[in-house]
Amino acid sequence: MITWQVAADGPLLRLDTRLSRALVHPDRASELLADLGNIQVAVPVLVVALVYVGWRGRATGIDRWWLPPLAAAVLMALVPAIVIPLKELIARGGTPAVPPGTGYYPSGHTATAMIAYGASTLVLLPRLRTPYARRGIVIICALLVAAVSFGLVRRGWHWPLDVVASWCLGTVLLASLWLFLGRFRGGPQPK
Repeated sequence: MITWQVAADGPLLRLDTRLSRALVHPDRASELLADLGNIQVAVPVLVVALVYVGWRGRATGIDRWWLPPLAAAVLMALVPAIVIPLKELIARGGTPAVPPGTGYYPSGHTATAMIAYGASTLVLLPRLRTPYARRGIVIICALLVAAVSFGLVRRGWHWPLDVVASWCLGTVLLASLWLFLGRFRGGPQPK
């Protein structure tokens, strides 16, 4: 529905414009928050988590120890394969705070952050022993994604709907990963 609203210049765009005007205030803090969604920041976090999970899985003799890291890596590789064609197809212009151009919808930084931090969380959850540790990593993941999202909108690099669309995409991808991993020993088990 969001993509249709953006592509068809629907009524949600007026709300999006008003919300953006109210939130945009470029500053160094918002720029730093947005940078947490850069590939150079988020993907290395995922790589460290995947190496750790693979190493621990192999060391403890878990069958198919390589499957959770591989599935998460494939999911991360899907992000540009999905986001880039959508950016080209929708060709949405940026906010007044960025140079003229298109390709702002959906937010690649938000999608990168959501999948890198979210997939890291999902593969690490079974390795964490206490409910506090599991709850803590989920909270940290949510805070990182929220920080990136806020930073992108506050800095003016993205419209709010660009970010919300990436949340929707990320939710579908992470839910798919959760369900996939839940089918295999060593992956997160639904409660």
